[in-house]
Amino acid sequence: MKVAFFGTGLMGTGFVRRMLANGHQVNVWNRSPDKARALVEHGAQAFDNAAAALQGAERIHLALSDDASVDAVLEPLAEAISPATWIVDHTTTAVRRTAERAARWVARGRTFVHAPVFMAPANCHEGTGLMLMSGAQAHHDALLPALQQMTGKVLYLGEAPDRAAAFKLFGNLTLIGMVGVLGDVNRLAASVGIATEDAYSLFQHFNPGQFLPQRAARIAAGKYHPPSFEMSMARKDVRLMIEEAQRGGFPLHVMPGVAAMFDAALARGEGAWDSAAAARVVR
Repeated sequence: MKVAFFGTGLMGTGFVRRMLANGHQVNVWNRSPDKARALVEHGAQAFDNAAAALQGAERIHLALSDDASVDAVLEPLAEAISPATWIVDHTTTAVRRTAERAARWVARGRTFVHAPVFMAPANCHEGTGLMLMSGAQAHHDALLPALQQMTGKVLYLGEAPDRAAAFKLFGNLTLIGMVGVLGDVNRLAASVGIATEDAYSLFQHFNPGQFLPQRAARIAAGKYHPPSFEMSMARKDVRLMIEEAQRGGFPLHVMPGVAAMFDAALARGEGAWDSAAAARVVR
């Protein structure tokens, strides 16, 4: 099978090498040509022109930086892409723009599938990690064997073409949010005179992430009684964190926002509820 791959950064390079290892012919193109040419030694064929790279390809895969780059690459190829060539986009993109993009390509008689990933470059090379996909069930069924060669698991999220984009943002929000929380831990540690390495050693013994699925399930189910951690007590702890950090000269960045969530819940009379109730969306 011949495949075209557009975007040979760290993730794209890993995917291409995986495809080559699986016996595919891979044409590669990148806006910075040297990144595409670096894959020639691994068996890929590099092109300076995207239209030339897609000739004869059964699928086009993209791993680009954002919505603008996806459209900048694909739109000039609208006439060149054969109706028989499927477009599979692994880029993290906006929900609304993904839906619009999918509709636009369907109107042209083409197949566009969004399949963003939770995969580091090493995962792309090894074929491990998680790939999301949404769109027509028939497209999922047809593509699944090929996608399974690229990743450890494919999670199908339903017919709506933009659902994978939304779920990718859910996951990245959580991952990036952890960086913000770790930043606050670091600032609190500095405020009380404890080194970063010393403070973070706690997580060799205590894994807060283990509680995430059960807390998420509780929020989704709306079950806040009986509480496992009362709202009023959680808000007291947040106050201690904020006060200690301010006293030490390194104010926190994330926890004031969490405090505002708790304050809104307390104002609704939810002080005796489980603290997870603060995550509700109240209209």
